[in-house]
Amino acid sequence: MTPVSRRRSALQILLLSVGFVVLVAISVASVLLVNKARKDNAWVVHTVEVEGQIASLLVEIRRAESATRAYLLTSAPQHLAEYQSAATGIPPALDHLAKITTDNPTQVANSQRLKIAIDRRLSELARDIDRAKNNDVADSIADLRSTSSTDAVAAIARIGTDMRTEENRLFTMRTATADQTQVLASSVTIAGSCMVLALAGFSIVLLRRSSRARDEAEARLRDSYVNLEATVDERTADLREANEEIQRFAYIVSHDLRSPLVNIMGFTSELEELRGDIFKRIATLNRATSLAPAMPDDATDTAEPELEGSDKQLSDDFNESLGFIKSSIAKMDRLITAILNLTREGRREFKAERIDVQELIDGIVKTVAHQAAESSTTIEIGSLPDLISDRLALEQIFSNLIDNALKYLRDGVPGEISINGRTKLGFAIFDISDNGRGIDPKDHQRIFDLFRRAGTQDKPGQGIGLAHVRALVRRLGGTMSVASELHNGSTFTITLPINWTGRNRDKAS
Repeated sequence: MTPVSRRRSALQILLLSVGFVVLVAISVASVLLVNKARKDNAWVVHTVEVEGQIASLLVEIRRAESATRAYLLTSAPQHLAEYQSAATGIPPALDHLAKITTDNPTQVANSQRLKIAIDRRLSELARDIDRAKNNDVADSIADLRSTSSTDAVAAIARIGTDMRTEENRLFTMRTATADQTQVLASSVTIAGSCMVLALAGFSIVLLRRSSRARDEAEARLRDSYVNLEATVDERTADLREANEEIQRFAYIVSHDLRSPLVNIMGFTSELEELRGDIFKRIATLNRATSLAPAMPDDATDTAEPELEGSDKQLSDDFNESLGFIKSSIAKMDRLITAILNLTREGRREFKAERIDVQELIDGIVKTVAHQAAESSTTIEIGSLPDLISDRLALEQIFSNLIDNALKYLRDGVPGEISINGRTKLGFAIFDISDNGRGIDPKDHQRIFDLFRRAGTQDKPGQGIGLAHVRALVRRLGGTMSVASELHNGSTFTITLPINWTGRNRDKAS
């Protein structure tokens, strides 16, 4: 063998050795990259699983809430069964979510916070269900509207958003990492020799399988979101229909009650006339038996007969009973009228228009000027922002609050009422303050319930005004609260959107 041949052979051996080393390196790198790609895709699938679990958990919570509301409104057993089914499935789903997020300290903390909020919400729903079973539906509905319930729902929504945001961040990062790994693995595989073709093909199959699993998980997640939106829309429609049915029922019942009430009022009047005739005859018989002088000829038929002893006591008792009947009829008539007014107001379509609130309040104050003068009350009106809202609803809201402030002043103390406004983040905030009797803090929620009143009942009223005001405020997209203590006055705060678009909580969005 010539030196050239020997050098060529040596070069070939060197090249073969280098090729073998490169081939081994490529093979090892390919194997390592494939394994890394599988792990990266597994993390992507894990992220999708966590997001799906979060969505499923929130759907179950909303299903439990919807079933609770439906049960409170209808007392139907199927809604109770649906609530129990949802409530039973929530703890295992929550435990599974905590289990699959142990790899992320942030999600571990979020899971603990979410468990606290969900436990609190489930306790509230269970309490409302128990109350409904005990025929305490009014307190259950009031509890659902209370600040604590709203806080639990808001906490669940906020924590759920935080967890989804974290998973979206991880999904983006892990997807990018998986994609980079796939590209690198493909490049290394293509740069290798035919000897690793089989391994490369196998790696590609694995990668495609992982990618397909990720796509299927994403599709399931999208389907979950679609189903969630459909479920929410369906529950909203059901609640809206139930609310309209309640309004129709209240209108029909209160309307039909008027007919027997009118009959009772008529027969009461006849009974009162009959009472005069009966006792007049009794007086005449008494005079005849006692040889008393007869009534003068010029005495009118309506003259009150002179009775003595047990007859006079019987007449007084008869008058007292008639008085009770007439006062009860009058109260019943006022309540029926109030219910009819509420149902009519609930069906009225609100119209958005630009309103000079300063001018509107000035007009209301002028209508109560005589009442304010009699009670030595001064009414101060601060700078008030203009609104785009429903004029009639605003007139009813402020008229009721100002009337209440004048009605419940402290005896012997000159009244002071102030009305102020400010704006914040697209909302107008109005404060109606007085130095009147005040309200015990334990009654702050009670005063907003229908036919419920607080404090000494020495003023006329049916306990409807504030409930009606809060309903109007909610329909205008706002909120209402009260701050008060006994003997220290009250401040009612109304928050309304500055530019109300005509959409309200009782209408479909």
